[in-house]
Amino acid sequence: MFRISSGNHQRLSDMADNKAHIMISTNSIILSVTLSVLLRKLEDNPHLIIPTLILLVICVVTMVFSILATRPTVPPGTFTHEDIEQKKVNLLFFGNFYRMALPDYVEGMQNMMEDRDFLYGSLIRDLYSQGVVLGRKYRLLRVAYNVFMFGIIASVLAFVIASAVVAL
Repeated sequence: MFRISSGNHQRLSDMADNKAHIMISTNSIILSVTLSVLLRKLEDNPHLIIPTLILLVICVVTMVFSILATRPTVPPGTFTHEDIEQKKVNLLFFGNFYRMALPDYVEGMQNMMEDRDFLYGSLIRDLYSQGVVLGRKYRLLRVAYNVFMFGIIASVLAFVIASAVVAL
């Protein structure tokens, strides 16, 4: 059960990272094209300034939320003997031990493996932590996708309105 759940969480995390990468790439292309082509033409077409600014802001905001979705949060990387005695530390997540000396980590792991409650409690905490991280990623991605979707609609409408006003 733990192995399957953890694998599912890893696949969902990979999917979220891929979605964020798509959003970052797409908006980078839009930004690059807008900055290199459209900004030069704004002097001749001042009516396009507001739609262009809307598009640029939407792309930047979308990219920020996409980057936040993939930005890692890593704990301090240490634990104490008291953390082990109180069964507070999750030794299964690298962020809780990556700055520890190997002998301290080995001792902590041996204590955990000898205590069934500590071991299963750690597995449960690890699975829960993965779920919390996934929830955060998907919330941020949802914001990025919503900003992008509604922003593109607003940008296109702004370009259409600006062009229509000039045509009159």
